[in-house]
Amino acid sequence: MVFNTVRLDHKIIYEIIEPGSSVLDLGCGSGDLIYFLAKEKSALVQGIELSEAAIYKCVEKGISVFHSDIDSGLIEYPDRSFDYVILNQSMQEAKKVDFVIKEALRVGKKVIVGFPNFAYWPARFRLFFRGKAPVTVSLPYHWYDTPNLHFLSISDFTDFCAEKKIKILSTYYLGKKRLVKFLPNFFALNVIFVISQST
Repeated sequence: MVFNTVRLDHKIIYEIIEPGSSVLDLGCGSGDLIYFLAKEKSALVQGIELSEAAIYKCVEKGISVFHSDIDSGLIEYPDRSFDYVILNQSMQEAKKVDFVIKEALRVGKKVIVGFPNFAYWPARFRLFFRGKAPVTVSLPYHWYDTPNLHFLSISDFTDFCAEKKIKILSTYYLGKKRLVKFLPNFFALNVIFVISQST
């Protein structure tokens, strides 16, 4: 896989994860990210995915993947059984977000959470000036066909972590092609948090 063709969020996650780490990807899709981690970082990867079509693509790549709904929990996994649990672009589609994150924090020593920032400025402008539900690069669906159940901003998730006493280890604010350094809750298209249980 050519690094230049890899999505920005996948590049950031790739940089976060140490070589040889054990990784569980919740809502792994077609497995592009964990395939990349297994191939380039010798990570011990496993995925959980609900879509059967996506699972077939994972199997074609030789990735270990289980057909399951992340809302049902991770009861089959013992505490701290993975170095990293990834919830990238899947948390906002979960019905029971609080429960899913709690389970991810139980199973993983660190959890990587990535989601589209609903407070991204084009979304704000569309809602304010046109009075319509936002459609952006990171939120490309219309209100009637979106898989997203939750629409949150960077500030919302930061407040959630404070309320639930979750430790934020690092944060990466993503634009279309590079990291955002200025007013991230306004200018960031997507965000990646690295979190852990408070000790």
